[in-house]
Amino acid sequence: MWSIPNLLTFSRIIMIPVFVGMFYLPAPWNHQVAALVFMVAAFTDWLDGFLARRMGLTSPLGAFLDPVADKLMVTTALVLLVADNPSPWMALSAAVIIGREITISALREWMAELGARAKVAVSWVGKFKTAAQMGAITLLIYRHDLFGLPTYRIGELLLYVAVALTLWSMTVYLRAAWPSLSEDRKNDSGA
Repeated sequence: MWSIPNLLTFSRIIMIPVFVGMFYLPAPWNHQVAALVFMVAAFTDWLDGFLARRMGLTSPLGAFLDPVADKLMVTTALVLLVADNPSPWMALSAAVIIGREITISALREWMAELGARAKVAVSWVGKFKTAAQMGAITLLIYRHDLFGLPTYRIGELLLYVAVALTLWSMTVYLRAAWPSLSEDRKNDSGA
């Protein structure tokens, strides 16, 4: 239970209140520190999976907690960004990303009950979506120009790429699961 990958996952959950505190800290550098906390959390998301596979430390607890920690951090960041910039595009982007996460989590749970979870395993589109999403959120949180680059504007564009990849990956997962979802299961439905 207390393996390095699981500790990294727990640390990501513990970073959420730290991240929120830094985001709202009344200091001129609050967003830079909040972006750093978010980047560290995103890195631990990659690192815990890498170490678990590399060291043979995968566990049911880690398999459960890793996506939960990821979704909690991303959802928190998106809610803070929408509260900070309540534009229709930001709200719609956040709703699409959060809605997809809820949909795919429910789909994976349902497919596991059917014994077909492998049909909705993480795809390469999902991995690109996660990378674009993490980069976009980091830049949006940072918000100050860096070396003359408009990080907030780049973050917005990257967020729209993440939204497109979000919709694409959701379509891929739903299409893979559709045969199992559309089967007539009279015993399960009570019909």
